[in-house]
Amino acid sequence: MGLTLMAVHAHPDDEVISTGGILARYAAEGVRTVLVTCTNGEQGDGPGGIKPDQDGHDEAEVVRLRLEELQTSAGHLGIDHVELLGYRDSGMPGWEANNHPEAFSNIPVADAAAPLAALMRRYRPDVVVTYDENGGYGHPDHIQAHRIAVEASRTTGIPRKFYHTAIPRGALRELFEHMRDAGIELGFEPPEDFGIPDDEVSTRVDVSPYAEGKCKALEAHTSQGENMFFLFLPREIQHLVFAKEYFILQHGDVHPSGGEDDLFAGLR
Repeated sequence: MGLTLMAVHAHPDDEVISTGGILARYAAEGVRTVLVTCTNGEQGDGPGGIKPDQDGHDEAEVVRLRLEELQTSAGHLGIDHVELLGYRDSGMPGWEANNHPEAFSNIPVADAAAPLAALMRRYRPDVVVTYDENGGYGHPDHIQAHRIAVEASRTTGIPRKFYHTAIPRGALRELFEHMRDAGIELGFEPPEDFGIPDDEVSTRVDVSPYAEGKCKALEAHTSQGENMFFLFLPREIQHLVFAKEYFILQHGDVHPSGGEDDLFAGLR
């Protein structure tokens, strides 16, 4: 049996920005890639940009469309297996949807982790990647995805290495510099404490050959395009932004010395 990578994400479309490159790269290298998507994305935009709190928002149609887009995205990234846990989208922090008893973020962690643990036992991933304890930016479903990935990894003891995705502050500054150089004004600057201090990032993976596939995967999620500012960037800046992905090693057989450039360092 060869190596296996598992990425645990909250919604259809989350797979692209922080892990699309590694999924594409390692799939091309012969690593078995498994994407686990925890929710069906009910709280996304409907056709025509209809928001969840607007008349005409059809959750069933949103789910159908978003899961269809997910399969298209996975095709662009060469992902071998897409697994759906099927939980209900909790919506953004503060939304009424947060209070739904079946929302993913309201499911007891042990219960929500059980089907993920079953997938870990089936696929036996060598490496698992998910968000940090804040879900990257505080989204309740991202936080819950982190919690169940930690719990499933703990109870199964299967992953040999476990990573958080990361946005280093240096890379964020570079993005905004590229945008300013290109004459793009977003009208805001990220807070100085947004992202991770550069010296906390353990692993920087070059995925530049797969940047175009990552762009196409992002474009597959057209129904949510209004919420993805990356889609509005010129292609050359998209390629610059998507050329590397960043991670923080939480536990594993090999701890980085001076930084890793491969999630499978020490496992090959």
